[in-house]
Amino acid sequence: EVQLVESGGTLVQAGGSLRLSCVISDFTFDDYAIAWFRQAPGKEREGVACFGSRDGNTYYADSVKGRFTFSADNAKSTVFLQMNNLKPEDTAVYYCAADAPSCWGPYDFWGQGTQVTVSS
Repeated sequence: EVQLVESGGTLVQAGGSLRLSCVISDFTFDDYAIAWFRQAPGKEREGVACFGSRDGNTYYADSVKGRFTFSADNAKSTVFLQMNNLKPEDTAVYYCAADAPSCWGPYDFWGQGTQVTVSS
C-alpha cells in the first residue's frame, strides 16, 4: 500500500527557510505526478508545486515562484519542498500527494500533513 509521510514543518520567522520532506513507500516515481499542497485555516487547499513525471516539468503556484523549489531523490523515494524567504501567508498545513496522471490530478494518495507556521 502506498504511504506518504511528511516531515520538516515547524515554527519559523518571516524571511527564514525550511525544507519539507515526504517519503513515499511502495510507489514508482515514473509516469505519475507528485505534488505539494497546502491548506491554511479557513481557506481551501491549494496546489503549491508539482512535478509531472510524464512531461518532466515542474509547476509552481504564482505565490511561491522564486521562493519554493521542488526536488526528488528517487533512490530514497523522497520528495522535498525547499521553502525560502517565508512569509506569514505561507502558514498552513502542507501535504504531499502522489499517483496522479498529471499535475492537475486527481491524486490517489495523500500524506497526513506537516504544520508550517511563519511568524511576523
